[in-house]
Amino acid sequence: MDYRRLVESAKRAQKYSYSPYSAMKVGAAILTDDGEIYTGCNIENSSFGLTICAERTAIFKAISEGKRKFGAIAISSEGASPVPPCGACRQVLHDLTGDIDIVLTDKKNRIIVMRLSSLYPYPFENKSLYTNKK
Repeated sequence: MDYRRLVESAKRAQKYSYSPYSAMKVGAAILTDDGEIYTGCNIENSSFGLTICAERTAIFKAISEGKRKFGAIAISSEGASPVPPCGACRQVLHDLTGDIDIVLTDKKNRIIVMRLSSLYPYPFENKSLYTNKK
C-alpha cells in the first residue's frame, strides 16, 4: 500500500511539536477505515510523566471524533533512523486499533512498514485482567 499521503501528514504534524525538554519532534497520522486522517504531535510537560506522544494525540483525536476502525499509523521523527512507538503507545494502539500497519519515517525520508504485532508480540490484554478469577 502507498502510505505517502499518511507520511506527509505525519511530517506536517511534526512541525507543531512542543518539545522544549527533549528537542525530539515527533508527528503522527492515523488512517481510519473510511480514509480520513487524524494527526498529532508530541507535547511535553515539565512534569515528564504528563507528556503525551504524537501517536496517542492522533488516536485520541480520532476516537474523540467517533472513529473506531483504523488501518495504519505513520510516525515521523527527526531521528537518524525511524523511531518506533514507545511502550505506552504500543499498548494504546493495541487496545484501540488492533493489529494495524505501523509506518515509520525519519529525517532522511526512509520508510519502514511493519505490523503492530511484530513490535508488540505479547501485549497486556483485557483477558490478562481476569487470569485469577474463577
